[in-house]
Amino acid sequence: MSRPSGADAGHLRRTASALHSFNRFEIKYLLAYDQVPQLREELAARMEADPFTVGGGYPVSSLYYDSKSLRYYWEKIEGLHFRRKLRIRNYGPRHELHDESPVYIEIKQRVNRVTQKRRVRVPYLQARRLCDERVLIDHLPEQHPFLEEVLGLVEGHGLRPIAITAYNREAYLGYDADLGLRVTIDHRVRGRDRDFHLGAEVENRLIIPPHKAIVEVKANERVPYWITDLSARLGMSVVRVSKYCQSIEAHGQAPRSVFHVPVEDDFAVHAKPEGAAASSSVQ
Repeated sequence: MSRPSGADAGHLRRTASALHSFNRFEIKYLLAYDQVPQLREELAARMEADPFTVGGGYPVSSLYYDSKSLRYYWEKIEGLHFRRKLRIRNYGPRHELHDESPVYIEIKQRVNRVTQKRRVRVPYLQARRLCDERVLIDHLPEQHPFLEEVLGLVEGHGLRPIAITAYNREAYLGYDADLGLRVTIDHRVRGRDRDFHLGAEVENRLIIPPHKAIVEVKANERVPYWITDLSARLGMSVVRVSKYCQSIEAHGQAPRSVFHVPVEDDFAVHAKPEGAAASSSVQ
């Protein structure tokens, strides 16, 4: 398989994103950190690294909204065929986030086995005004149907900020026969249940064992055979983990479900400041 380069690679990335990235199948795995280098090497041989992955990846933080009764949490736990989540997502270091920083308001939903994601890019202040103060953004007429849907969810379901998740992500994108394939490796998955400004300089708690990474495989129609073969060789465990649900349960906002990833045995380091290394093997 030939690797595209330069403008061709960029075109393929944009094409995959524009046509497929918001309607796909997803499989999640847990992987020990000592096996991440082998996974990274094999992905790099077959896929194009996201430009932001160079240098160890990029920070992702998400603020989730839910009702007082945790409606969206229970939709996930009960496995409803149609379920949704509303979140504000920031890409980049939190200390660089300010009112005019671009963030994404996202509705992520599951319809049977297909995951759909719709989102709009707005300044952080306006995202908070819509989701927290219920003030409709009026200068994006082409996005009004989506923004009105967000406002309808916030008002109709009584949504409020409920949890934040944060992690460092590496991303790899398929091309040629694997166009539309996306594999991500999420390190040091953390969360909190208070201080809901995404730029707040506060400590997050690890919500996934510190020596494990979450690997997500996202494909348009089916996962390539070489991915399933690679996951078997590395002993990657398929999990139905939701970072949002994991954070809810880790902070005692709901009982631990059958999908909860146990963390106690590996959690001697959870009280370390967020900037401290959890292990020398953390990438």
